[in-house]
Amino acid sequence: MAGPMFSGSCCALITPFRDGQVDERAFREFIEWQIAQGTQALIPCGTTGESPTLSHEEHRRVTEIAIATTGGRVPVIAGAGSNSTEEAIGLTQHAAHAGADAALVVVPYYNKPSQEGIYQHFKAVHDAADIPIIIYNIPGRTVVEMTSETLGRLAKLPRIVGMKDSTKDPVRPHATREVAGDDFAQLSGEDGTVLPFLAMGGHGCISVSANVAPAQLAEMHAAWQRGDVATAQAINARLMALHDAMFCEPSPAPAKYGASLLGLCSADVRLPIVPCGDAAKAQIRQAMQHAGLIA
Repeated sequence: MAGPMFSGSCCALITPFRDGQVDERAFREFIEWQIAQGTQALIPCGTTGESPTLSHEEHRRVTEIAIATTGGRVPVIAGAGSNSTEEAIGLTQHAAHAGADAALVVVPYYNKPSQEGIYQHFKAVHDAADIPIIIYNIPGRTVVEMTSETLGRLAKLPRIVGMKDSTKDPVRPHATREVAGDDFAQLSGEDGTVLPFLAMGGHGCISVSANVAPAQLAEMHAAWQRGDVATAQAINARLMALHDAMFCEPSPAPAKYGASLLGLCSADVRLPIVPCGDAAKAQIRQAMQHAGLIA
């Protein structure tokens, strides 16, 4: 493989709701907007897409809508993780059959498996589905963290092609490259630390902020890739307050409120996530004004 399979600004898509149901029309229009704004890959049914509170039927439907709407214009990396290996296999097989370009599979949460358990989980998913797999390492949500040694073992499997890294460790890309090689796609899951991540050998970001600032983030990654560090730094500086605001209350409530300010969808979320309070709304609005996204 000549270089990593995925790079640049990738959006962890919100799932628009209206009256308690998935707003399919808003979701299609949101995907069209993302592609027009320059987003380089789309990720439905991740944590930002409220996958924990989507039914299995909704999860499959959202994945299918994303793939059909995108129509091959940019890659779709379908969220397919679970703390049940059997369930993760089923979601990953569905992503493959639906035509996704890859599946995003999270380290099993809540169960607190050993490193051997983590390895066997991903190997079972890998062996059961003919689709490239991106590992999602986010110890803040899963409690356990995949070690570089375990990643090195998994990277030897042919269809495990990359990792979404949400450790906030800017040195991690170097360690990952040492065990997984140069062509293993390294995508940050943390908007606020993406430039140091890229500087240490990362390739892109699966971004929450891209839900409201896709053009700016696409340009930032394009600037970095062409060696224009000053432009990338300037865009990053302008967006730092937005990155903070996107997590001023539990995600994706802030991203959905921001998208509602842009007229893209409602701010509706599902319990146990609740809508943003007044202080959070003020912070999000101010950050979006600072970034030049709204007047």
